[in-house]
Amino acid sequence: MELSISNLSKTYPNGVKALDQINLTIGPGMFGLLGPNGAGKSSLMRTIATLQSPDVGELTFGDINVLQDKNELRKVLGYLPQEFGVYPNMSAEELLNYFADLKGINNKQERKVIVDKVLEITNLSSFRKNSVSGYSGGMKQRFGIAQMLLNNPKLIIVDEPTAGLDPAERHRFLNVLREIGAEHTVIFSTHIVDDVRDLCHELAIMNAGKVLFRGTTQEGTAQLMGKIWTKRIDRASFDHENSLHNIISSNYNPDNSLNIRVWKDEQPNDTFAEAKPILEDVYFVALKAEQIHV
Repeated sequence: MELSISNLSKTYPNGVKALDQINLTIGPGMFGLLGPNGAGKSSLMRTIATLQSPDVGELTFGDINVLQDKNELRKVLGYLPQEFGVYPNMSAEELLNYFADLKGINNKQERKVIVDKVLEITNLSSFRKNSVSGYSGGMKQRFGIAQMLLNNPKLIIVDEPTAGLDPAERHRFLNVLREIGAEHTVIFSTHIVDDVRDLCHELAIMNAGKVLFRGTTQEGTAQLMGKIWTKRIDRASFDHENSLHNIISSNYNPDNSLNIRVWKDEQPNDTFAEAKPILEDVYFVALKAEQIHV
C-alpha cells in the first residue's frame, strides 16, 4: 500500500507555518524523514497519524481517504510518538495483554500468541515479567514498538525514537526497526543523519515545513559529485575560511585542528581536495541552499 500526501499545509494559531505544501509518495519499506528540530517533522507525523487536521491538502493510504475516514486508517496504523506513557506497576506481558484486549483481540489464546510474537520481535521475551517502569530508555522504546505491532499495522510511524539512547540501545532499536521495515510501510522521523543512512532506502529532508529533497542516498550524493571539497585548518582559521567559502560541516582531529567540508561547483583553490559526497553532505547542502534562497 502507498501513502500519498498532496499539498498538505498547516499553520498554528501562533502564526507558525508548520507544513508548507508538502507533497510526498511513500511506498513499502523504511522511509526516513530527516530534518533539524522544528523542521515540521512531528507536525507531519501527527497529521498522518490523524492526531491533527491540516488546513488544506489531501492524504490517502491505499484506498483510505485519511482526512475523511480517520477511523479506517487507525485500524491499520501503528504510531510511536516521541514520548508515550506506561503503567509503571505492570509487567510488559500484562501490559501488552491489556493493550491487545483494547485493540479487540478478545480470545485469550490468540492474545498469548500475538504477545509472545511481539516480545520476540522486539527482543524483550527475557524481560516479559519485568515492570516496564524499570526498563532502560531503549527497552521502553522497544516496548513501544511491541504494543504498536499488536494489531499488525500496515503503516508504522516512529517519531525521533533514538533520541537519548546510548549507542548499544540505539543499535538494538534500529535492528528491530530494520526487521519490521521488511514487511511494513515505516516512516522514521529523526534529526540524526546516521540513523537514516543506516536504515532507510529512501528519505526526505525537511526544514521550515518544506520538503527540500526527496530520493535515495545514492541519488543525493550523485548530485554532489565534484562539488564537495575538504581541507584541514587550524581552529583559529575557521571564521576566516567560513567567510570565504560555503562551509557545510566540520569535525575535529586529535590535534584540535579541523577538517572542513565546502560545497562549491569548482575547486575553491589548490589547498582543497575533492571529497566523496556522503549523506551528511546532502543534508547540510539542502539546508544551506534553502538559507541562500530565502
